Amino acid sequence: MNWLTNFVRPKIRSLVGKSDIPENLWKKCPSCEQMLFHKDLEASFEVCSTCGYHLRLSTDQRLALLFDPDSFQFIALPEVRQDPLKFKDTKKYTDRLKAARSATGQQDALIIVRGTIGGHNLVATLFNFDFMGGSMGTAVGAGFVQAVDIALQEKASFLAIPASGGARMQEGIFSLMQMPKTVVAVGRLKRARLPYLVLLTNPTTGGVLASFAMLGDIHIAEPGATIGFAGARVIQETLRHQLPEGFQRSEYLFSHGMIDLVIPRAQQKETLTRILGVLRKT
Repeated sequence: MNWLTNFVRPKIRSLVGKSDIPENLWKKCPSCEQMLFHKDLEASFEVCSTCGYHLRLSTDQRLALLFDPDSFQFIALPEVRQDPLKFKDTKKYTDRLKAARSATGQQDALIIVRGTIGGHNLVATLFNFDFMGGSMGTAVGAGFVQAVDIALQEKASFLAIPASGGARMQEGIFSLMQMPKTVVAVGRLKRARLPYLVLLTNPTTGGVLASFAMLGDIHIAEPGATIGFAGARVIQETLRHQLPEGFQRSEYLFSHGMIDLVIPRAQQKETLTRILGVLRKT
């Protein structure tokens, strides 16, 4: 029994009335289960003050955390075919898209921005996990390529911030085709000798990880982020072998040389500024 939810809250409501108690004043940490006051969480950019667990950030919070104030502008995603397979499971794919757009206010799982971090010009792509699990379909692939085109035109650095469950099943082979498309786009950045950085957040999995997300010049990850292709349970059942503790967490990947840095949110802007300062001088 959660005594705050099942005992304290009903007692308070009985005294002051239900309408006077907002539902979102407190949030439970998924790691230590400590109850966290929403204003404290906002001030810490959704990092638990007790155990340091990094809760999920919205794209607006991420932009406020990383970019210089009033420096960034949004770039619209290119138009793509909405439902190439006329897909339907328990719902029509078009209905799922409408629901996700209504809930997030975004056109698709990816947003593109240009701006500055520590004074360095940058084009960035950010995934919104709340939009169908940050899944990569044709709109995401086309948006990523468009962002690369802009970076090449402006000779700007590029930052990818994935948060994704992988390819979008409702688009089938069209979704999988975005993997080579984004890989080719990254190759163009590298041939132009423009810095390409990746900030891996929780979770980064599936076809997103297996394409552009692991091709950065430098890979930074948030503490405790899940990073892997297939789920740990699937891998364990396939191998019939107990997986190491912390398998697919950012700290485990760092200790095995798969990523370069694990950086808490409070230090990410400073770290990115320092890296960009070094890379843009070479």
